[in-house]
Amino acid sequence: MSAAKGASGSTGAKGARLLIVDDDADLLKLLSMRLDAAGYEVTAVGSAEAALAQLEVQRPALVLSDVQLPGMDGLALFNLIRERHPALPVILLTAHGTIPDAVAATAQGVYTYLTKPFDGRALLDTIAQALTLTAVRQDGDSDGTWRESIVSRSNVMAEVLAEARLVAASQAPVLIRGESGTGKELLARAIHAASPRAGRPFIAVNCGAIPEPLLESELFGHVKGAFTGALANHRGLFQAADGGTLLLDEIGDMPLPLQVKLLRVLQEHQVRPVGASDSVPVDVRILSATHRDLEAALAEGQFREDLYYRLNVVSLTLPGLNQRREDIPLLAQHFLQRLALKYDKRLNGFAPDALKALTMAAWPGNVRQLHNVVEQVSALATSPLIPLALVQRALRSPSVEVLPYAEARQRFEREYLVGLLKLTDGNVADAARLADRNRTEFYRLLQRNGLEPSMFRADGPVAE
Repeated sequence: MSAAKGASGSTGAKGARLLIVDDDADLLKLLSMRLDAAGYEVTAVGSAEAALAQLEVQRPALVLSDVQLPGMDGLALFNLIRERHPALPVILLTAHGTIPDAVAATAQGVYTYLTKPFDGRALLDTIAQALTLTAVRQDGDSDGTWRESIVSRSNVMAEVLAEARLVAASQAPVLIRGESGTGKELLARAIHAASPRAGRPFIAVNCGAIPEPLLESELFGHVKGAFTGALANHRGLFQAADGGTLLLDEIGDMPLPLQVKLLRVLQEHQVRPVGASDSVPVDVRILSATHRDLEAALAEGQFREDLYYRLNVVSLTLPGLNQRREDIPLLAQHFLQRLALKYDKRLNGFAPDALKALTMAAWPGNVRQLHNVVEQVSALATSPLIPLALVQRALRSPSVEVLPYAEARQRFEREYLVGLLKLTDGNVADAARLADRNRTEFYRLLQRNGLEPSMFRADGPVAE
């Protein structure tokens, strides 16, 4: 069930959020004014370090960075962006002396580079082209209608949505991974809505919820008399989705015999209904979803390797709700507004302590569980403002422990030191070398945390 209007980064070509990075204050001001006048939302920073901090706050639609920067240079910044945000386009600004580096960077994934001094029109055209070819639309879809059911302001979700928007334009099969309740079907629907097949059917089938004999008929159809109870011809879901998109939910639960038949359909683009002698051509884009570890299923012989590679052309992983806690207040209010209409009640929001309890709770059931909790409190609410007592009753689970910063830092330090000493069997010299600290300083760290190297030595004293 998931989630946010709004929040995930880019919004469209005009109005798209751009991050520009340059240590030349005058050029930064000039770029900001020019891009702002062109209708973009601009964030300007003077260093790569500041850019990385800004990326943690909000994902832009595009990064425009100088190559020569104080501290970390633009090429190192690009490498970190590529690692953390692979779908985020980067344009480099380069002086004459750094052109070879910029050319080499394009082979590594930089969208393109512009040589200083650059033409203003060329800059705007290049940015517009980069946004067209990536996850940002220029056809007026500025309100994100393709994923209007997905409510989020999380950077983690923004990256998933950007990649989803990028892959939607292709015909590539997509495997959507994620824990139960994270909204895999919603993401699949969003991909379909953003694809060229948006005007055609979207059909979802849960491969784990239908018994094997019925699943084959459900997917491929059957002819009259094919089995007891087959009183008429039946079009399967592949034929029903012709021209559109078919989501095979919980694909990891599909029985092995059916995996063989599904593979044949994907290879031949034809289905043979149960009991039929002839095949029927179909044009269907396949999306699949699972909460299972398919790699483990492969190793155990429970999932076919050839089918796995057919389905897993592009893999998207939805984060659990615990990884996107900033979305919890947004989602809770979104669900509350919808449920107020369902129960015909005036429900305005959550009391501050109630909202804090929701934000800090453990969510093993993810967004689906959050919806369930909000529905419970909505049904029982007797006032416009949801109180803490109702939320606690609905949660019935412990809250996440949030430590003070000093305590969290100390805990991390202790766990880090314990890990090093375990790794080195209590050898302080080796542990200090791994930590990039001298032995004297390392001993002080051990003493501060009440740790003795001998606690980790399996075979007696170690020479240091």
